[in-house]
Amino acid sequence: MTIWKDYYRARSITDALQALASAQGPARIMAGGTDLLLDLQQERIAPLDRLVDISSIPELQRVELRTNMLFIGAAVPLSQVVAHPLVREHAQALVEAGSLIGGPQVRNQATLGGNVAHALPAADGSIALLAHGAQAEIASLDGTRLVPIQAVYAGPGRTALRGGLDLLVGFVLPLLGRWEGAAFRRVMRPQGVALPVLNLAAWVCRDGEQVKDVRIAMGPAGPVPFRALETESLLRGKSFDPPLLNQAIDCLQSEAGLRTSRHRATRDYRTHLVAVLLSDVLTTAWERAAQSR
Repeated sequence: MTIWKDYYRARSITDALQALASAQGPARIMAGGTDLLLDLQQERIAPLDRLVDISSIPELQRVELRTNMLFIGAAVPLSQVVAHPLVREHAQALVEAGSLIGGPQVRNQATLGGNVAHALPAADGSIALLAHGAQAEIASLDGTRLVPIQAVYAGPGRTALRGGLDLLVGFVLPLLGRWEGAAFRRVMRPQGVALPVLNLAAWVCRDGEQVKDVRIAMGPAGPVPFRALETESLLRGKSFDPPLLNQAIDCLQSEAGLRTSRHRATRDYRTHLVAVLLSDVLTTAWERAAQSR
């Protein structure tokens, strides 16, 4: 079976967008292709008129500082993302999440943009980016725009990107400042089943012994990556101690509303994991924030 009619290797962002717009039928973007090609081969996606390869576009391969922000190109392989000194300095949760995606061979090919564009509610890269307060840079023939990372998701396996019109260029993250730290943890099913039972990331900003600011993301806890806004509100402005941590665990367990999944685990077990992961992640991020002063 032919899974695409025309393969096009784009030379620039504009070239890729024009190739999408001029396709006579369904067209898709490919960078690493580790998810997309499997979906095509296993007929989860209908055959394409055009496959547009963006892996050689220079702008999508960059990791650099931009006006006090960190930019990570959508087509940078995950192995390069997690090894880059700027990412390791400013995106601790993303380094930990990216190091767990697939195996070494997959990470050499798969991209952070692909992890986000596949739009799974527990994608490790997506959860970490959400905790880091990332924005997505999206290009169209009308120009380039920045949107909060959570606005990219429309549902399981669906993004808000306009098919044939939008290209995910990369991600912009705030630089890690003094008294700030982040962390990521994940629990997987045993026996090589590549589904997170639960994953969680947090970024914390300290003011002495008080939580000045915090972001918490978790998945899967709904159709899109989940931001724990109620739990964050509970933590802000309070002294970080065991009683507050227990309150935060109770709040997140209630806020997330986890359910039993035949592919992952029971509601009770996943609710129990909230306590384990939140305690570990918040404590680690809190300690790292002290080290960054």
